Formats: sequence, structure tokens, C-alpha cells
Amino acid sequence: MLETILITLLIVAICVILLGVKVFFVKGGRFPNGHVSGNKAMRERGIGCIQSQDREARKKPRFSIDELEKALNDAVN
Repeated sequence: MLETILITLLIVAICVILLGVKVFFVKGGRFPNGHVSGNKAMRERGIGCIQSQDREARKKPRFSIDELEKALNDAVN
């Protein structure tokens, strides 16, 4: 039982070291940005994360003046 735990801890430690090679051994190294908006190909396609899109959508007014005028004109006619 103890051998299994020690082997598991050793494997996890090796994985952490291998995943963090750039962070630990390169000056100014950082983990790569895994966020959707941090991906260059996604930005070029205009794809962003849902949280950012939701935040932008909430900033916009629900109805613009043009839409309100059109709705009022349609209601009158």
C-alpha cells in the first residue's frame, strides 16, 4: 500500500516538473494562456469566450433609438 502511494506521488511530481519546465527553468517563463481569447487563431476568426461576449452584450442598450422608432412607426401604421 505504501509503495503504491510513493510511486503515485513520484509520478505526479514528475508530471508537475515536466509540465512546468518552461515556468521553472526559463527566465520570465509563464504557463501558456489557455483562455479562448488568448488564442491568436480564435481572435482572427472573431471568436471570443462566452463571458466576454456576454459582458459586451450587457453593455449595449436593449433597444437603440432606431429600433424604437421603427417599432413605433410599425405600431402606428
